[in-house]
Amino acid sequence: MRDPFFTPPGLLVNAATPIAKSLALKSLPYHAHEILSAFCFYEFINRVVSPYVSARLAPKTYLHLSRKTKVDWNVHFVSMVQSCFINALALWVIYADKERRNMDWKQRVWGYTGAGGMVQGFAAGYFAWDLLASAEDVDVHGWGALFHAASALIVSMMGFRPFVNYYGVNLILYELSTPFLNIHWWLDKLGMTGSTLQLVNAIALLTTFAGSRLVWGTYQNYCMYKDIWRAVQHPGELPVPSWLALAYLASTTFLSGLNLYWFGKMIQAVAKRFQGPKKGDDRKTR
Repeated sequence: MRDPFFTPPGLLVNAATPIAKSLALKSLPYHAHEILSAFCFYEFINRVVSPYVSARLAPKTYLHLSRKTKVDWNVHFVSMVQSCFINALALWVIYADKERRNMDWKQRVWGYTGAGGMVQGFAAGYFAWDLLASAEDVDVHGWGALFHAASALIVSMMGFRPFVNYYGVNLILYELSTPFLNIHWWLDKLGMTGSTLQLVNAIALLTTFAGSRLVWGTYQNYCMYKDIWRAVQHPGELPVPSWLALAYLASTTFLSGLNLYWFGKMIQAVAKRFQGPKKGDDRKTR
């Protein structure tokens, strides 16, 4: 399936080609415009749209936030837009790209379609923006967020060799839980901690997180590891460099470990918000 986005400008393709050749990212020049468009779009949302919209929708909250919390709020706003967009795009490509759907294991490792590259391009643009935002305000987001953004960017960029581009699109669906995570965070800041709305959202958050990241993500990683191992055992004309296989496996394994860690933290956070008062606290209020 061809890339349905607009044709990349010749000047940008020419500028990206030497970089792509030096990094062995053959399809990068044809999706550099999507990376750049996504990066600029999310920076515009962060700097302009989020402050403008948030100040009008929640003036009593947003305008009185500290600098760090306001930075975090804007990042959640960007994340909300990005996750809704990239989820819809990835689901559409998975459904509509018949060429991709019929790939065998060799094509799943080395194959490429324009539509799949488009998803990778928009995802890479966001992860590049996320990496810059995390580095700029590491005191707000923490080192874990910085390493996550770096790992996600590396994985998405490797898809432009092309390498396991098929699985890159599938693993984008990690983001299915992200809208509920953002809503959960906003409800805390809007003084709705422990509300019925937050409880319903928390159930949706834990369900989608476990389903998309722990179940779907683990299964996709297993299938990907198996296909990469086949490629290593049967190199033929397209050998898999050991460093490439190890780098990709290390990055995806690190992300999987973070998902398990975050899931445990989410359960603790949700339980803390909805557990009843302790016995000692109950006696004090009598």
